[in-house]
Amino acid sequence: MSDNNSFKEAVCIDAGRVYDSCCDRDCLEDLRCYFLPADQALIKRAQSVKTRSAEVLNVYIDVEPVSFNRGYYSCDLTFFFLVEFDLFITPHAAPSTVRGIAYFNKKVILYGSDGNVKVFSNNVTLEDAMDMQMVRTQNTPRCVVQSVDPIPLSARIGEIRDCYESSCCIPNCICGCLGGQVMTELENGTPTIFVTLGLFTIVQLVRNVQMLIPVYDFCIPEKQCDDTTDHPCDVFRKIEFPTDEFFPPRQGDCPDHFGCGTGC
Repeated sequence: MSDNNSFKEAVCIDAGRVYDSCCDRDCLEDLRCYFLPADQALIKRAQSVKTRSAEVLNVYIDVEPVSFNRGYYSCDLTFFFLVEFDLFITPHAAPSTVRGIAYFNKKVILYGSDGNVKVFSNNVTLEDAMDMQMVRTQNTPRCVVQSVDPIPLSARIGEIRDCYESSCCIPNCICGCLGGQVMTELENGTPTIFVTLGLFTIVQLVRNVQMLIPVYDFCIPEKQCDDTTDHPCDVFRKIEFPTDEFFPPRQGDCPDHFGCGTGC
């Protein structure tokens, strides 16, 4: 086996370079949730509500150059959340579970450098088939959003005071996770659920560039693939006992890469 520390050559690669990035924590207070008609009818009868879980369904991203500030771009982000609630309709009765959609708009401005070249490339196809030409693109930066599922902080039942406030058209692909079209137009005074979420995000502007990097050797796997012909119990015996699941680490023992640091 060759020495990995020995420099072999310098090669040119085409890769995504992060030109600018930022991290943020947002407390999204009193986000209005949108529900299917059957669930909305249950909310009208509910006495109280409790949040069970929340997750990020999708993020719609729009990147536009900032006028009179060359090289900077405005990233308009729309987060769509799927939130699950327990509705308590009558005392001493089991709660009813409903799911709703909430959304949040965020804008950040990042540096993405300049690049106005037109990019042409072909798509690799099957053997003996014609190469399909891909749609022409430009070497503009692309926005990458990283997010963990939001932390449910609180939920309450409140009345809609302005039917036009916090109202939007939820895309069909987002409503599809509920199995139908949510109700976006409700009259003033209609009870609905407002949720407060804590959101951690990292936003990056990435541009494809050609970079010269040192090469030490080819990445040859050194680990042999395990066969799967063992008896299921033999496979189970090879699994390490999950000690951490039974004895969670203390706050001072948890390294930052496990996500229990102080954050951004």
